[in-house]
Order: sequence, then C-alpha cells, then structure tokens
Amino acid sequence: MALIVPAASDEPLLAHASSRAVRLLPYAVTFVFAVSLLPSSIQVLAHDYRLHGGLAGALGVAQAAPLLLAVTRPLPAWWIIFTADLLGALALLTADGNAGRPWPWPPTVIVGYLVLCLALALRESRRTLLSVWLLTVVASLTLGQLAPERSEGTNVLLIVLSGVVLLLGAALRERAEAQRRLAEQETISEAERAQRTLLEERARIARELHDVVAHHMSVITVQADSAPYRIDQLPPQAREEFGSIAATARESLSEMRRLLGVLRSEKTRGERAPQPGLDRLEQLVEATVRAGVPAELSITLPEDEDEDEDEGKGEDGAAGEASGSGPAPSVTLSAYRIVQEALANVVRHAPGARTRVSVTAPDGFLSVLVVNGPSPEPEAAPLETSGTGHGLVGMRERVRLVGGSLEAGPLPDGGFRVAARLPLDPPPAALDDEPHGTAEGAEAEGTHSQTTHSQTTHSQVTHSQVTHSKKIRSKKTKKTKGSATE
Repeated sequence: MALIVPAASDEPLLAHASSRAVRLLPYAVTFVFAVSLLPSSIQVLAHDYRLHGGLAGALGVAQAAPLLLAVTRPLPAWWIIFTADLLGALALLTADGNAGRPWPWPPTVIVGYLVLCLALALRESRRTLLSVWLLTVVASLTLGQLAPERSEGTNVLLIVLSGVVLLLGAALRERAEAQRRLAEQETISEAERAQRTLLEERARIARELHDVVAHHMSVITVQADSAPYRIDQLPPQAREEFGSIAATARESLSEMRRLLGVLRSEKTRGERAPQPGLDRLEQLVEATVRAGVPAELSITLPEDEDEDEDEGKGEDGAAGEASGSGPAPSVTLSAYRIVQEALANVVRHAPGARTRVSVTAPDGFLSVLVVNGPSPEPEAAPLETSGTGHGLVGMRERVRLVGGSLEAGPLPDGGFRVAARLPLDPPPAALDDEPHGTAEGAEAEGTHSQTTHSQTTHSQVTHSQVTHSKKIRSKKTKKTKGSATE
C-alpha cells in the first residue's frame, strides 16, 4: 500500500517558500535534468549499446521525461521510471554493444534515478521510502544474478547511492517539518497568551466594577427598606413596592457575588479597600516621584453649578450623592487605572524621564493624558527592554468598557504618549459591545523609549492641598510636581 497510495498533498516541492525563486527551483532542476538526460539516454542506448533506434528512443523518453512529474507526483513518476529501467536492463542483455559497458544500469539511468529518489524523499513518508529502496535492492541484486559475467557493479552502486539520497532527503524534510510545526506552535502560543491576558484583564475589571455596582445597589436597598419609616402615611401598595425593590436589589447583589466567585481564581483574594478614583491620583503621582520619575499632575474639572440645589435634594445623604453630576464611578476607576499603568510603563521603560499627567473634562468627556519624555541617561539600560503589551490591553479594555477612545504611541523625541477620552456618563450600550479581535491592542510596551535608568535618588514632592468632598467641584486646578534630586 505504501507504494500504491502517494502522499495526500500534491503541492509542488518547496511550495511554501517565501521567495518565488525558491518555489520555482524544483521545476527548473527537473527540467534541466529531463532535457539533458533525454538525448543522452537515447544516444547511449543507440550508439554505445547498439540498441535498436526505436526501442532506444522509447526507453530514453520513459526514463527521462517522467522527471517533470516528480515535482508534484514523485511516486507515479518513480513507477514509470523504475519500470522503464527494468525493461531497459533486460533489453541490454540482447544488445550487441554491451560488452565492457556498465550493466544493468547505464550512467544516465543512475543519474536520473538519484534525482527521482531525492524528489521522493522530500515528499513521501518513511514507509514509502523504505519500500522504494527495498525494491531497488531486490531488482539490482536479481539482475546481477541473471548475468553475473556482465555485471559491472552498477547494481551495487545504485543500491548504495539511492539509500544515501533517500536518507538525506528524508532528514531534510523532517527537519523542515519540525521547524514549521515549531513556528506554528509558537504562533498559537502567542495567540493563546494574548487571549489569556485579555480574559484576565476583563476578569480584573469585572471584579473592580463589582464594588462600584454593589455600592449603588446597597444604596437602593437601604433607601427601599427605610422608606416606610422615613415617609409618613405611605400607602400599603407603596410599602409593598418598596419591599419588592429591596428584595430585588438584595437578590441582584447575591447574583453578582456568585458571578464574582466564578471570575476569581483560587489564589485571588477579595479586596476590602475602596476602589480608587481621581482623588487618589495625587498619591499615585507622589509614589512615582519617589521612584525616581519627575512627574507633574494637573486636574481641571468643571464647576458643579447646582451644588447647593443637588445637596438639598432628597431627605438623606444617599439621595444627594446619587444625584451628583460628576464622572461615573466606572469612569473615574478607569481613568485611575490608565494613569497607573502609564506611569508604571514609564518607570519600567524610561526611568527618570520627565512625565506630565493631565486630567480635564471638556465637552462632557473626561480627558486623560500621560506624556513622558526620553530618559535622561540613554547610555544606561532600562529596567525592561521589551514589554508584554498587557498594560495596553488593560487600557483598551477599560476604555472600551465605558465607550471611550484611546491613543497610545511613541513620540519623535523618544518619549511616549497615552491619551484617553472617556464619557463622564457612559451609555449602557458601551458595556455590551464586544471587540472583534482578541489580541487588539497587544502592542509591545517596549515602544517606550529604550532608555536608561538614572541613579537612584531621593525625591521631594510639592503639591497643593487636596479638598476632599463627596464630589470634585469648582474650577480648581490641582498640580503635583516632583523632581529627583541627588
């Protein structure tokens, strides 16, 4: 069966080569050998061995022309040439001019057969190649026994040379296949890593948003449960409605906790600290300055025009908080995480580079801009020379979550720029959008300037006092500056 069923693929040899010249090389080689051996075979058989002209021509064509088929179907070509070689050896027994000539295999037969063996070795399986070589051995030894006095040793020569060619060709083919499989596996592994990174980042975002949503659901539950006690002469139907609202809110909280349990890994422990927002950016920048990166923070948010009116709405503080016009908690959390990852990239890839962080709210959007320059000492090595791209994946996922946009890329001077635009009140549809790619945004973080780490220095932080309140209000600009001093 190994000699009957050819390889499943009939693609030409070297069909997957990147260069067109390499892909055409098998056709050129077989054409040269076929064109050269065809007249040579006929000449040797007719003139040297004095075989009949018609028979010599037929044998020459059958022994040389099928080499053109060896590029795509070497096994059928082998059957034709092998049969023609056997018939030619038998015909030479009756020829008048074979005395002192190589027999059973003339030189032209040996050359053509070795070219064919190479084509077989680059295409067929080990089993097929072993069968071909065994048939070659049997045919050569059998012919040598038919007329031992005429054998010139070419039968043994063909056995040895064909075995060497088949072995070397098979080794080359298997090595190429191993390299191809390794390259495919590396590609698959890289895609799996990108997908796993994306899923891990989404799970992390979901865990963080759980705290944001749970806060609002808890407020709803408290308000619904306390409404019958806070509002006098509440109708029974209203009491039942408030009770149903509280029960539904508690059930939703339970479902979210179950979902969060699925998203958490076994080693993940729940965070008990509140999720950070814009009020924590100053602490983040201060920590970055202490790490040796001179950073400046500027936060400019619009004035809450209806401050007093909003605070007067509702009978409890929770109602007043719910009616605030500041950025949504999911937006402030996303902004904080984007700045956090951008500053972490500066520390890793451009230590000591001067960095500017700007947060503004133009036209109903929260604009986050993090720009760093080149590191002051290019001759030294950065903390990391290449990145995994996980940080940019997280940034893009957080921006997509709230329906915003993100731009990140290197600057001409060797620095890096990250600009995010987030809606203050994200539409609900933004949470349902799914990205079309799994590894979008997995650019290497190494596009940060490949700069050096400056000497470890102490940092002094100068910043204005922070006004803490329920909402960030007034047209106030807060700046935090730091510089690394020796």
